Amino acid sequence: MPAIKLIILDRDGTINQDSDEFVKSAAEWLPLPGALEAIARLNHAGWHVVLASNQSGLGRGLFEVTDLNAIHAKMHQMLADVGGRIDAVFYCPHGPEDGCRCRKPGPGLFEQIGERFGIDIRGVPAVGDSERDMEAAVSAGCEPHLVLTGKALALRGQSLPPSFPPQTQVHQDLSALADFLLAREADAAETT
Repeated sequence: MPAIKLIILDRDGTINQDSDEFVKSAAEWLPLPGALEAIARLNHAGWHVVLASNQSGLGRGLFEVTDLNAIHAKMHQMLADVGGRIDAVFYCPHGPEDGCRCRKPGPGLFEQIGERFGIDIRGVPAVGDSERDMEAAVSAGCEPHLVLTGKALALRGQSLPPSFPPQTQVHQDLSALADFLLAREADAAETT
């Protein structure tokens, strides 16, 4: 683990409701039940929370940077209202056809986070709701955590398909993930 406690979260389907039509405005950004409170609990335990999100709607012209900024302003305000925060937002505006390194499943966003924070991100928990989130996490050396919300909601009650990285850890939602990390941290503190 790096010197600071860092966790990397996907946005759509992990923190907020996902949409096949893209989340294009602040009005369309709706947090998942308990997600903001889970982030606040992690913050209160000393975790720095960072977003890594594909936002190809920008490159496709479905919304503008000003719309994305308004979405994130709403997210930051709603988090502040429950005592939480996100320390930084990293996003890729490219579509799949652009072949960029920063679009998940590529590791580019994760590498940028490591550079910005000046840390080795190997072993950092990375959370998302899709196979490509898990692939990006593993490619960057992070610890992959799948939440069964958003795109992964259909996997509830099933085994993960074999195409997922074998080290993927599965949680019902972001609140369950926070419970897991905080319990693991408490267990580690007891053994030292």
